[in-house]
Amino acid sequence: MASTRTVQTSRALLGGFGTRLFVHYQNNIPQDRAVLIVSNHRSFLDPILLTAALDYPIRFACHHYMGQVPLLREMVTTLGAFPLKDSSNHPKHFFQQATQLLQQGESVGIFPEGAEPMVKFTPPHTVGSFQRGFAHLALRASIKNLAVLPVAIAAFEEESISSMIPLRMLSWFDPSEPLFDQSGWHPLVIYRRVNVLIGQPYWITPQRKQQYQGKQAKQAVLELTTYCQTQIAELLRQGCI
Repeated sequence: MASTRTVQTSRALLGGFGTRLFVHYQNNIPQDRAVLIVSNHRSFLDPILLTAALDYPIRFACHHYMGQVPLLREMVTTLGAFPLKDSSNHPKHFFQQATQLLQQGESVGIFPEGAEPMVKFTPPHTVGSFQRGFAHLALRASIKNLAVLPVAIAAFEEESISSMIPLRMLSWFDPSEPLFDQSGWHPLVIYRRVNVLIGQPYWITPQRKQQYQGKQAKQAVLELTTYCQTQIAELLRQGCI
């Protein structure tokens, strides 16, 4: 019941913002197993979009400040997100939280571009460089045949873009984040019409886990990171036309 309510709440929120969602390649979604979802990220709507598109709850790792701002904190936790701790602790916290959720059979969502695309407006068809924490998580977690699922969020109609909050105000809640130590405003991107395109899953097989050892580990992480980034870039190219 709770999972159904999360999906229904996400769809209701999209309706309230006037966002029309179109989902492609649903047959690529792994069924009845834990999934690590990897996606590009430009809007606060992205976790809501992905939950509605995949039709099941997703536990998103979100920025530390989202767990500190009143109302925003209640909203993200209601939708199942887990805010990370401050920058001095968040890598360890992220691995612990995400691994536990995956072991419980839940799906975890990660935006490997980090906070920068949210803070600095980026065009709909571009994807930034990926941080590699998600690849370490996938290869390190003790989960049999984990699926890493690349997903692209591609806006294809004029968006509503406004200023949400001064960046320096966010530093009150998270002084450790250097992105907040600058002038300007945090952009608020609301999609009008958006494609969500689901890529081919990357399976973490026993053979790939074995590669994540010694001198081979760096190459295994690079392979997974490159695979997801390439898949998402290609899906964006299709979805933004």
